[in-house]
This record gives sequence, C-alpha cells and structure tokens, in this order.
Amino acid sequence: MPSFNIFGLSSILLASSCHAFLPSKSSSHHHHIHPLSRPSSHQQLEMFTGIVEEMGTVVSMEERDDMPLWDGSTGKGTELVVEGKVVMDGAYLGCSISVSGVCLTATELEPDTNRFKVGLAPETLRKTYFTELKAGDAVNLERASEIGGRNSGHFVQGHVDGVGVVKDRWIDEDSLCYQIKVDNPDILRYIVPKGFIAIDGTSLTVVDVNTEEKWFSFMLVEYTQKKIIIPAKQPGDKVNLEVDVLGKYSETALAALMPRLEALEAKVESLEKQLAEK
Repeated sequence: MPSFNIFGLSSILLASSCHAFLPSKSSSHHHHIHPLSRPSSHQQLEMFTGIVEEMGTVVSMEERDDMPLWDGSTGKGTELVVEGKVVMDGAYLGCSISVSGVCLTATELEPDTNRFKVGLAPETLRKTYFTELKAGDAVNLERASEIGGRNSGHFVQGHVDGVGVVKDRWIDEDSLCYQIKVDNPDILRYIVPKGFIAIDGTSLTVVDVNTEEKWFSFMLVEYTQKKIIIPAKQPGDKVNLEVDVLGKYSETALAALMPRLEALEAKVESLEKQLAEK
C-alpha cells in the first residue's frame, strides 16, 4: 500500500488564492496608479512563510461605491493603499501580498512611489482589526513564496482566523515577551505549546497556553524585535491571528479515519467474544 504523505497533501491544499476587487478602471481620481503585467512564467502554487520582509505604511483606507465587479457593474467596497519598497520588487497586477498577516491581491501598483492598492472584502474586515487602520499606521509586509522553496518560518496562508488582544508584555533579558488573550475557543483549541502561530503575519513559536484563562504567550528575540510591528503593540491593542493550518488538516484527516477505526475495533471485540465462547 503506498504511503500517505499528509505534508505533501497539505502543500497542495495550501495553494489557495486570495480574493479582492478587480483592478479599478482608469479615472481622473486614480490616474496616478498603474498596473504592471503579470509574468507569463509565474507559478500558481504560492503561500507565505511568516518571515516579514519589511514594515510598510498605510497611505489611505476608504470606502468606495464605484468598485468594478466581474460583470462590468460597480459595487461598494473598502480600498487600502500601502507603501512598501521591498514587496514592490517583482510585484505584478494580481500578485499576493501579506499585509499584517492578511493575504491580499494587488489590484493597482505605483512603482514610482512604491505604493500598491488592494480591496478588503467584508469577511476580511470581520476577521481582522483592519477596520481600525488609518493613514500612517505601520504594517508587516511579505511577498508570496512558491511552495517547495526554502521556508524559514512555517506554512502561512494569510487567512486570518480572528484577532487576539494584548493582555500583558514584559522583558526577559534581551527578549520581549507577550501574553495574548483569545476569547474564541475555536481559535484557542489549535494553539499548543511550542507550536507555530502567525501573529500579524509573523511566524512565531508559542511558549505557554492557558485554556482556562484563555491566553497564550510568545517571545521575540532581539533581531526580530527590530523587523516587525509587534513591539509597538501595548496592552489592549489587537493582533491578527492565524493558527497552524497543518493542525486543522490533521484534525480533519483524523476525523475521517476515526469511524473506520471504531468499526474495526468493534469487529475485533466481536471476534474475541466469539472465540471466548467456544
């Protein structure tokens, strides 16, 4: 019987796309942003690693009622413009960029000013703290990577599960430690000590978990502290959370296997009982 590679399967399942609004049609209001064409050699299998490439800056976030839809009509939506130098290198129209842990599709690009535009879907606004973003806020940025390449973090989809709130922070020698409150049990159940978690798009290792008090903790080493936005977070501030997706896939696979194991166990018990009666 061929062996089952759950990690290989997970890599295929992780190749999911991000969704946003279609690129805006040129108008006098948005004439300064230009789309870049997509490279023909681009590979479809993309993910994130949780290794933040740079801290970008929110330029603007506004609600619009003229967002172009697939059928040529317009609809209402939220548009975010971000400035970032590193992620613009190799960027193309429709590419995926992680903004503080959220996989977003670049709908328009402005190479001269290192700015890109994305649409925020209603589900994105519900699951994240992005409704609180304002011009000047710092955000973590990372370009998508091809599955199968080097990964110094972990499998990060950019599909935020929900938000946590900073409960406490303290210094331990050269490390900065955080305690995050998570009220949603459907998120907390997947957070385990020494497991992976993406916080504002940063791949981090969980230190401790307290399910009764509904919190977990993590630490930032000295190098990481200088590269991401988390050290600016104070008690009461929110963070985007994405649990390790491999834990979800493992749970789903086990749930499908359990009925067969239970049926096999029942059959074995029945056979044992028949043998004992002889």
